[in-house]
Amino acid sequence: MRFRKITLIISTLLGTLFFTSCGGGPAAQTGSLPGNSASPSAPQSSTCSGMSLGQGASLNGFRPFPSTDPWNQDISAAAVDPNSAAIINFIGPSIGLHPDFGSGTYAGSSIGIPYTVVDGSQALVNINFTAYGSKSDPGPMPIPVNAAIEGYPNPGNGDRHVLVLDNSNCFLYELYNSHVNTDGSWNADSAAVWDLQNGEQRPWTWTSADAAGLPIFPGMARYDEVAAGAIPHAIRFTLPQSAAAMVPPASHWAANSASPFAPPMGMRLRLKASFDISPFSTNVQVLLTAMKHYGLIMADNGSAMFISGAPDDRWDNNDLHNLSQVPASAFEVVQMNPIYTAANVPQGSAPVIASFTASPSSVSSGGSVTLNWQASGASYYVVSPQVGAVRGNTATVTPAQTTTYTLYATNQYGRTSATVSVTVP
Repeated sequence: MRFRKITLIISTLLGTLFFTSCGGGPAAQTGSLPGNSASPSAPQSSTCSGMSLGQGASLNGFRPFPSTDPWNQDISAAAVDPNSAAIINFIGPSIGLHPDFGSGTYAGSSIGIPYTVVDGSQALVNINFTAYGSKSDPGPMPIPVNAAIEGYPNPGNGDRHVLVLDNSNCFLYELYNSHVNTDGSWNADSAAVWDLQNGEQRPWTWTSADAAGLPIFPGMARYDEVAAGAIPHAIRFTLPQSAAAMVPPASHWAANSASPFAPPMGMRLRLKASFDISPFSTNVQVLLTAMKHYGLIMADNGSAMFISGAPDDRWDNNDLHNLSQVPASAFEVVQMNPIYTAANVPQGSAPVIASFTASPSSVSSGGSVTLNWQASGASYYVVSPQVGAVRGNTATVTPAQTTTYTLYATNQYGRTSATVSVTVP
């Protein structure tokens, strides 16, 4: 389990006190308005290659994960949980939404969680784990030495997330408490890799770069989506207290409350269909429409009703802060079934690796070697060193010296590994 800091900041924009885990901020006046009841949609590029490169780059309509993924499911017609009213009362009915993202800086730090898009030319680097290595995905990962750390240019002692999307191989990499080393490698408390084409369920009880074991990036509000007129996915949010329980797709909890109405990680809130969004600006209406159709997914302990997004100088902070006029009482809890606790965590078999071989097994320095494996039950694979996340059952390596390669096969029940050595005389 891990708990995130809640720090007190003063919003100089409104002269009002806010509690935040990272910062605060808020939407400009561009983009077309989706209908108040129509499901929001945006043009979708068919492949990851449609994403632009760079920090905060536009995804140009690409949406991570399949349409059936929980982040992308329209839950506007889903049933309300029988404990919805009690849970909202536990949260605090009068607490308003707060955008944990915006433009500019606060106290020298950017507002929101940054991300960087790279391509297949980005070098793979090692990740050295400092806390949760046994429940992290091993490297190497294509993390640039200049990847933006949450809170840049002065990350301080916050969550220090680093998010990197690879538009050539279509993987998402997320690090928590990240620090770059002089050799280009990174230290991190934890890290996870996500297949943007397929998604995956992390092993039950495993964390990720987020306390709930969820991916962060797919739940962030981004300016390119708002400008396009629709956010076609759920939005990540935090609450101060949570139960020792999780609702899929969450895989981990970080409990700090024994109340029977404390929310579990993965709980989804939905803005009530009756809530009138017409008084708000076009951009804020895009955000609120997404909350009616895709909802908010609880991903971490943090400040109450704080929603996540990426920093962008095009956000209008004053406009975004109008979200504070939307109270928790305007939301309802979507029915939670199943709810997993320590008493009923799903059990099953980790992947089985039948073989892992190298051909040839001896090669001159820099020579080409093909790694092959046969495995069953795996959701995704990582080969370390040199390869990283990979699909299929083969990879090519060029060892400069005698090297032992490790294959990691992971599914929702755990991880299995196997090794093979290549000799370089």
